[in-house]
Amino acid sequence: MRGQRDDERAKDGQAVAAEAAVVRATPDRADSSARANLSARADRVAEFAALADRHLDSGYRLASVVLGDPTEAEDAAHDAAILAWRSFGSLRDRAKFEAWFCRIVLNVCRDRLRHRRRHPIVELRTDDESDLLRAADHTGAIVTRDAIDRAFASLDADHQIVLALRFYRDLTVDEMARRIGVPAGTVKSRLHHALSRLRTEMERQGWRDER
Repeated sequence: MRGQRDDERAKDGQAVAAEAAVVRATPDRADSSARANLSARADRVAEFAALADRHLDSGYRLASVVLGDPTEAEDAAHDAAILAWRSFGSLRDRAKFEAWFCRIVLNVCRDRLRHRRRHPIVELRTDDESDLLRAADHTGAIVTRDAIDRAFASLDADHQIVLALRFYRDLTVDEMARRIGVPAGTVKSRLHHALSRLRTEMERQGWRDER
């Protein structure tokens, strides 16, 4: 991941250098304005790099929870960083960068989960990180990982996201709402329906609550 970040920064640096060359080639009367624009862009690149460095690892961990695949999570965090840079100018309050970036990460994950459902390749699973949901009261006693994985993979992307954030990251409804960018009431509704559908799918596959 560090190498990929460095590559992107290198590209940004090359873009600034190219703009500097254009400035040097412009007439003197336009020189002052062009140099000011170049300086502003360089400042924006540096500001974004500092913020991204601070929050990219947490974005990767969030993607790991949602996607259940460290390699895919790394790709998702990298894609989110690129999208964040492209729309960085629209973020007026830099103090809200973390929540804003989390929403971008989750949007990227949502797209990947939807693609995964349309083009299934492997089951959702990790070695130690995918015991996401086995503590939920709504699903009864602990069930086998395979049963959970099969039922979880059948849910739509929005439901997978709220379950992952609630039962693996142990986030509150309000914390989930801030990261997803929807009202708390919407999170509660999604969580309720997700748990109901998870249980229904597990029972359809033969699981029974033996308590």
